[in-house]
Amino acid sequence: MTTRADSSDDRFTALTERLLRFRDARDWKQFHTPKELAIAVAIEAAELLEHFRWMRDDEVAEHLAAERDAVADEVADVAAFLIYLADALQLDLIETVNRKFDRNDERYPVDRARGVHTKYTRFER
Repeated sequence: MTTRADSSDDRFTALTERLLRFRDARDWKQFHTPKELAIAVAIEAAELLEHFRWMRDDEVAEHLAAERDAVADEVADVAAFLIYLADALQLDLIETVNRKFDRNDERYPVDRARGVHTKYTRFER
């Protein structure tokens, strides 16, 4: 029986493999050092942020309706460079995120964190 998680893992693996094939066919791995990829993630994230700069919260929905494809392209760029970075660092991205959120689950217990944006270090113990 295939679970939803198995299906998602398969899709993520297929996406990762596609990105690596794309990169390798163009001989771009030589440029994909951890430093350069970290810079690329930050630049693409900034390009994503640019869509929302100076925009009031009530303007966001209208902007997204008009520029959804452009915003989606920036999200895709951030994700692709993050996948490339994980590959360069030899990190299993799914495992890495799960491990981090296991810690977050402990740091942000529901009874203290629900509905608040306080950093866990400021919670009373």
